[in-house]
Amino acid sequence: MGHTVVERELELRLILSPEYGIPVPARLAYRTDDPYAVHIVFHVDSEHPVHWTFARELLVEGVFRPCGTGDVRVWPSKALGRSTVLLALSAPDGEALLEASAAQVSAWLARTLRLVPPGSEGEQLGIDDELAGLLAP
Repeated sequence: MGHTVVERELELRLILSPEYGIPVPARLAYRTDDPYAVHIVFHVDSEHPVHWTFARELLVEGVFRPCGTGDVRVWPSKALGRSTVLLALSAPDGEALLEASAAQVSAWLARTLRLVPPGSEGEQLGIDDELAGLLAP
């Protein structure tokens, strides 16, 4: 069974203070063989890219309202009159607050949701087929 990948290159802004942020190239990726997750790679073209994986549902909800309680929190915001999505990441090595265009993130998410609608993720995993194979005489 073939799997599909939906990717989007975008530039996030690492917020260092209310007045100052630096651009961070990133790639959003969604894979139908990992249907519950989204993958983000920061510093895409660097020697040491940073990879994060978390629930697609968290990003979908975070476009509309604050959500998340641990290492990943997401919430909508406004910057210079445009809609943004803020992503707070926390790890033992440190924390980062990143800002993305809500329009870009939403358009990418819409593509993933058309490909694998919410509630149908389990069908992508082929668990029923695997189980039937295990139980077959």
